[in-house]
Amino acid sequence: MKQVKLSAIFGVMALSLLLSCTTSHQDPGQKMKIIFETDLGNDVDDALAMDMLYKYIENEKIEVLAIMLNKNGQAPAEYADILNTFYGHQIPIGVIREGADCETDALNYAKAVCEMKDEAGRPMFERSVEDYSSLPDAHVLYRQILARQPEHSVTIVSVGFSTNLVRLMDTPSDKISSETGMELISSRVKQLVMMGGCFNNPDLHEYNIVKDIPAAQKIFSEWPGKVVTSPFEVGIDILYPGKSIENDFTWVSAHPVVEAYKSYLQMPYDRPTWDLTSLLFAVEGPEMFTVSAPGHIKVDEFGTTSFEEDLEGNRYYLMTSLEQDKVIGDHFVKMITAVPEKYR
Repeated sequence: MKQVKLSAIFGVMALSLLLSCTTSHQDPGQKMKIIFETDLGNDVDDALAMDMLYKYIENEKIEVLAIMLNKNGQAPAEYADILNTFYGHQIPIGVIREGADCETDALNYAKAVCEMKDEAGRPMFERSVEDYSSLPDAHVLYRQILARQPEHSVTIVSVGFSTNLVRLMDTPSDKISSETGMELISSRVKQLVMMGGCFNNPDLHEYNIVKDIPAAQKIFSEWPGKVVTSPFEVGIDILYPGKSIENDFTWVSAHPVVEAYKSYLQMPYDRPTWDLTSLLFAVEGPEMFTVSAPGHIKVDEFGTTSFEEDLEGNRYYLMTSLEQDKVIGDHFVKMITAVPEKYR
């Protein structure tokens, strides 16, 4: 049964006002600026979150400044390029080099889709990038993009490991900007919204945290600004229906997200929406969620995440009720099954 801590409930009204202010800062006609950080190729919910990202672009709610990848190899970048091309965008891509070792953790659906051929033996999906080895390191691209943005205008949505973010934090001033990474974050980033952690079971060590524990520890202890995380227990209870993947994308002969699903597990299957919940909160705000009181989040040496309430803190985590799960799940299906204008 879903439970919500009483201490969290008492702070919800004031907190909702605080978070609503941060998400409605911009003028009504101004798009939210987002940098999306993902480990494409590990769990297929990243691919579904990317699909939702493009739907938000189509709805003119957001401007995506970059897609940052924290899974090693060419396949994540190539798959991101396939998605960019499929949806008709040229969003800059930043990559990680010498990141966490995660290639054997699950079937790499990104690689599987990249290797697919049509009946004539040609690549099934078009690409736009000519040389993936020339793509910039994510922490460098972060600097280049943040240095050009207005103050406190960028929301970073991170649904993978924290390695790139910590590398950004550690960057010194350079020819890109006289500001250090910490200074750029402090001056340009409005909030960091993550998928990570678990707060209802201390024995569950959540994947995004465990793959780079030192980075996660540094994010929660030193990131110079507000951090909101959507933990394991939220996304695990909101399943995206496999029947939608099978039946709602017939408007195109081959869809890179549908093919990713087919590659990942035997169809049909419902899948948790961990990464989608973070993007949803970042764009829509707290209305569909219950948000903890402010406080501090700690990560121990095993990857356990714990929360300590403190009205002076600026770390938060999301919770949902059964009713909220239903609302959020329906919202996901409605958004993701929308046919893009390019294919109408």
